[in-house]
Amino acid sequence: MEKIIEKITAWIEEQVKNAKANGVIYGLSGGIDSAVIAVLCKKIFPKNSLALILPCHSISEDVQDARELIEKFKINYKIIELSTIYDNLSSLLAKNIGEGEFDDTIAKANIKPRLRMISLYYYANCLNYLVVGTCNKSEIMVGYSTKHGDSAADILPLGNLLKSQVVDLAKYLGVTKNIINKPPSAGLWVGQTDEKEMGITYAQLDEYLSSGALNNIKVKEKIQRKIKISRHKRNVPAKPTLF
Repeated sequence: MEKIIEKITAWIEEQVKNAKANGVIYGLSGGIDSAVIAVLCKKIFPKNSLALILPCHSISEDVQDARELIEKFKINYKIIELSTIYDNLSSLLAKNIGEGEFDDTIAKANIKPRLRMISLYYYANCLNYLVVGTCNKSEIMVGYSTKHGDSAADILPLGNLLKSQVVDLAKYLGVTKNIINKPPSAGLWVGQTDEKEMGITYAQLDEYLSSGALNNIKVKEKIQRKIKISRHKRNVPAKPTLF
């Protein structure tokens, strides 16, 4: 674990230096991935790292978990409530899309991480900070993120770590137990969990990504399909070859 921490922290420091940035900023959701990022960034930039807690009809326990982590590690932070902005924007968009039979549950849910992205980049621009993303390899490979939302970042320190490795890292770093023990969730709606929404468990996903094999053929095919259809999230926008 110590070697992984040394490599990641040295890499973050190098990225900031190369960008001639003053520090780093990230969203702190109360989840395990952002908690690990928070502790690592605090280690490297004790004065020039900033956590933004960005509630948007969020579960109160998540905000409390984020606050407990902040208190334990003495993290610099700001809280910006986005619920009213979300309500106004989603209502305006739904009103102007026109009549039709469609389910906009996911479309509305994705507004939340995109509003958070706007907030992070506002502060990043003002402070000359790099935005540190919190996505891990497991999520990235199956596209479990909002494009131009939580997947939008300048650097992704956890991008080559499986979810199970992030959990191990969190335990080693001393992340608060409430964060480690609760089911992973993007907090997009009440009762939402990562595994329920994906239809697979992180254990199954990590087993496949680490070995390429899985005894459960249906789950294996589901993972392969998710990897295939989410390719656009991992690449720059596609463009045609003209010559």
